[in-house]
Amino acid sequence: MTTTTSLHAESPPQVLIIDGANIRDIASLYDEINRVFMVGEDWQLGASLDGLDDMLYGGYGALRGKSPAIVVWQQMDSSRVALGLEATRAYYLAKLEHPQVFKPGPIHAALARLEQNGPTYFDLVMQVFADHPNITLRAADR
Repeated sequence: MTTTTSLHAESPPQVLIIDGANIRDIASLYDEINRVFMVGEDWQLGASLDGLDDMLYGGYGALRGKSPAIVVWQQMDSSRVALGLEATRAYYLAKLEHPQVFKPGPIHAALARLEQNGPTYFDLVMQVFADHPNITLRAADR
């Protein structure tokens, strides 16, 4: 008896390009994320690390039904600066202005960690990407 095995070549991962030149602050980061990932959607991702995490699971936009993906982040070093200490501090301080929405204790703790060389917003974004094994993030100079 002969057994025939059908081999299906997997399609190569799609490549998505984040242009770090478009990232000047946290708001423009999400503008760029929406430009790259939310293709064909009639809604936009808000400025939320939880939302970014959810989006990277796929199901809509550029990742709909496609896995894995390679994300090439051009000018990553300039994005690291734009999303660094000052942007992160401003992000946390803005949250403190809304104690009815955000618990002040964890925000004060995050600010204290930040002042002790803790994670910046850029670092937090990198961690979100790292938590998705179906996404390969690569830095690229341009």
